Amino acid sequence: MQYDVAVIGAGVIGAMITRELSKLNLKIVLLEKCNDVAMGTSKANSAIVHAGFDAEPGTLKAKLNVQGASLMAYYCNKLSVPYKNIGSLVVAYSWDDMKTLDELFERGFANGVPNMEIISQERLRDMEPYISEEAVGALWAPTAGIVSPYELTIAATENAVLNGARVKRNSGVFDIEYKDDLFFLSTATGVIKAKYLINCARVFSDQIAKMIGDTSFKIIPRKGEYYLLDKNEKKMVNHVLFHCPSKMGKGILVTPTAHGNVLMGPTAIDLDFDSKLDLDTTIEGLNIVKNDVKTVIPALSTRNCITSFAGLRAHIAGDNSDFLIAPSKANGHFINVAGIESPGLTAAPAIARYVGEIFRDIAPQYERKESFLTTRPAPIRVNELSDEARKALVEKDKRYGRIICRCEGITEGEIIDAIKAPCGARDMDGVKRRTRAGMGRCQSGFCGSKVVEILARELGEEMNKVTKFGNGSKILYNRTK
Repeated sequence: MQYDVAVIGAGVIGAMITRELSKLNLKIVLLEKCNDVAMGTSKANSAIVHAGFDAEPGTLKAKLNVQGASLMAYYCNKLSVPYKNIGSLVVAYSWDDMKTLDELFERGFANGVPNMEIISQERLRDMEPYISEEAVGALWAPTAGIVSPYELTIAATENAVLNGARVKRNSGVFDIEYKDDLFFLSTATGVIKAKYLINCARVFSDQIAKMIGDTSFKIIPRKGEYYLLDKNEKKMVNHVLFHCPSKMGKGILVTPTAHGNVLMGPTAIDLDFDSKLDLDTTIEGLNIVKNDVKTVIPALSTRNCITSFAGLRAHIAGDNSDFLIAPSKANGHFINVAGIESPGLTAAPAIARYVGEIFRDIAPQYERKESFLTTRPAPIRVNELSDEARKALVEKDKRYGRIICRCEGITEGEIIDAIKAPCGARDMDGVKRRTRAGMGRCQSGFCGSKVVEILARELGEEMNKVTKFGNGSKILYNRTK
């Protein structure tokens, strides 16, 4: 199959870029090596919309961070994605830390971050009653927020599909050849031809670039480990809480999530170049998180942890910590979008627009579509409906009255919708990310078997063909009785 553009990597950046380019009259395909979108960094990160005071002034990272933060509410509204503008606090525990807050404030001011304040200990305690007694003040950034990163990825992908884009799963790229003004991509599902390539392959972006002869950068996988706490801990924290940053990043944070849990983490451990699949959690890493959080909110306990996980950030080796977003010097029809570590999620809407501008500069022949669907229909969320609306829905379709996930209140109707959606769920984790079935306190203990049954029925498969997250993750093997 031949396309005008192939985007490699269906994380939040690849999905948002695909959506942006689907505004043009062209054939575009989004290639993903896994069984679903949002399977890498986009499902395992801090889910923070950063205000923009951390990046060095004048960098692309600073510019796109601030722009992305200002765009996030608009995009989440258009795509029906959970987003909350709760603001962030960088907490100081000494007068040296207070000096760092002054530096962050000046940096944020240079970057154009609006409405920041350095607040007193008294005001900090009013905003965060459970904050450590050692805290002496904080930098308040009201434009920060929280979002659901995997839902943003899914929503952007669905919107792109509605606008004519194709998505090919399980299509990891293992070789690229360029001839006759075309890229020939050898993938696990066959050869794809495209006139232009956009490299959004996350921690593997250096390996993809190398396939066209671009060895200008190397990616170091930087691992971060997290605790996710039950919703009964949400009273303990009201805003995104940061320590003062270090050279390894923004440090351990504590934050509510868009769905009412509490998230703690991440660590920041640089791995070997060859450790790009290492998502193991460790006792050492989780202890770092647990002990560090006690200095922020001493009463916050991991006794109510419902899961722990790790994610990898794509850090470019060397002194330059800026985003790499530009046509490759090895081939001008190949655009690198690499090193998109924090605040990459925040910057995603702005990165998509920026790449769109680059693409239109190098490929001006593609005109805008006369009609572009800007929205994704909002998924039905039964537990968010009024009693009257819920009753009317169940009268129309009884499957919306059949609870499958007790922890999150998810119904059979919602799961079927997730499977049948554009670029719908094909495995248990895909259902979980789209509906939250399995994300509650019991972590699929009650609903898991029922979700497998529904997937098998709706996909027309045997139950032992249903997986947790694609190849190599079988749940059932054979009948025993």
